[in-house]
Amino acid sequence: MYIALGGNVTSKAGGPLETVQAGVKAMEARWEVSCLSGFYQTPAFPAGMGPDFINAVCAFRCRQGPEAVLEVLHQIEADFGRERSLRWGQRTLDLDLIAYGDSILPDVPTFDHWYDLDPTEQATFAPETLILPHPRLQDRSFVLVPLADVAPDWVHPRTGQTTQQMLEARPIDERDAMIALLP
Repeated sequence: MYIALGGNVTSKAGGPLETVQAGVKAMEARWEVSCLSGFYQTPAFPAGMGPDFINAVCAFRCRQGPEAVLEVLHQIEADFGRERSLRWGQRTLDLDLIAYGDSILPDVPTFDHWYDLDPTEQATFAPETLILPHPRLQDRSFVLVPLADVAPDWVHPRTGQTTQQMLEARPIDERDAMIALLP
């Protein structure tokens, strides 16, 4: 499974970098980490939604199903003071389950609905169920750059594209806006 981490405000662990690093440690206490990307400073998404983020991606092995994993991720976020008051707003720690093997959840039609959702509706509506792979991962360099660190050849089970292919389709200025902080 692949989990994207991000944060752009201070938590009990410190600034965003320290918070994301502490988030990794909290997940390592529960699951076996197989790979961790570098850490990247990235502009807030959407633009103007606050200070820059720190982003990373971890690959983990676990025996829990994706819904149970999501529950744990929400608990870890809450432990770091995450509040879900504004969609795509500032946050201490954001943990997104990006992919769980080649699973498409909850089913292909529901995935396709969220994948094809109009951009204005994306900002307004959030799914009430877990959608996998994450329906917006192909649109976000801040996920694809660190995902390419850990799984450049991972194949999206619905589109057939690799992480590297999805990343290469993103605008160069978007990718160039990301600053590598740590290997």
